[in-house]
Amino acid sequence: MLSKQNWFIRYKLYHIPFWLLYNYVLWALYTGSPYEAAHEQFFSTFWAKSLFYTIFPAFAVYFNLYFLIPRYLQKRHYGWYIMFIILIVVVSSFLIVPGYYITAWLSGSNAQKMFGITSNFSGWFNAAKSEPVKSTLAAITLGMSIKLAKNWLETQKRQRELEKEKLETELKFLKYQFNPHFLFNSINSIFFLIHKNPDMASASLAKFSELLRHQLYESNDSLIPLKKEIAYLENFIELERLRQSPNLQLNINIDDGYSPALGIAPFILMTFVENAFKHVSREKDFLNWIDIELTTEKHHLNVRVANSKGENKSAEAVVYGGIGLKNVKRRLDLVYPGQYKLDIQDRADDFIVKLGLELSELTFSPPVEFIA
Repeated sequence: MLSKQNWFIRYKLYHIPFWLLYNYVLWALYTGSPYEAAHEQFFSTFWAKSLFYTIFPAFAVYFNLYFLIPRYLQKRHYGWYIMFIILIVVVSSFLIVPGYYITAWLSGSNAQKMFGITSNFSGWFNAAKSEPVKSTLAAITLGMSIKLAKNWLETQKRQRELEKEKLETELKFLKYQFNPHFLFNSINSIFFLIHKNPDMASASLAKFSELLRHQLYESNDSLIPLKKEIAYLENFIELERLRQSPNLQLNINIDDGYSPALGIAPFILMTFVENAFKHVSREKDFLNWIDIELTTEKHHLNVRVANSKGENKSAEAVVYGGIGLKNVKRRLDLVYPGQYKLDIQDRADDFIVKLGLELSELTFSPPVEFIA
């Protein structure tokens, strides 16, 4: 029973009984009798007329929802949209009229006797501009109303899930990212630098402070400037340099030609970078490496993070900083639905993550710096 239900829903066959029921309700309202409407639609020759009133308005609805709205209305081509919506109403209305002639033929009569419609173009036009036009307009209005209501409910649901996911993600990052191991290692590294290289120790302490500030205070918004997120990544990478083995080679290539108005959800990029440092190989007999590349092209962000894997590295590498691949992909689905492409390659010697992301601009303008 479950498989049949899934098959029925998968191919959206429930649309058929919906349109049959919709047309029956309209017919019942028109005749003023539910019984008479059922008799005419299913037990008389009027089924042909009813079928035409069901198929072509439904066609107009789907053509509007899945072609005209995405291609013209959503792209703000209002003139083209109005022109095509009028055209589709006219075409649908004219295509309904043959249902009158077929019904009359099945009844052994003609359209003029049964419906007062002549067989010339004038009669066809007069028939199309009355009930068929009203029926098509009513169907299109209903279809748009259902679609808008469905989109609103999905948006509200996704917003609630996004807020819940954001809170859970922030808590998990606080737990896994800034754990005692990371904190004490960073502090110890800076402590030893105080005597060895005071200037480097001072710079490292500043980066550590910026890292904590971003984690605790600057990442509360749903979108933050891309510049801040990249600065956070760079501070994290510099601190990791202090903790890692000297035989770890870091290749960092971050493009700085992006627009300052671009925004990004916090911790989206950090997940993959932190994972690379956590799971990079630490072998003594060959070169260990991490490659981080970030480029932008207008609103499109490309990120590639790769790290070497040792012989004893297992599938644990697919776990991202204690959050898990499933959670990362879910957060991308919530924040960037249909706007990202994630490719993960877990190979024998290396682990590669490629992320393509369509960014949006922040609603506020970045502050302007004045030189006194």
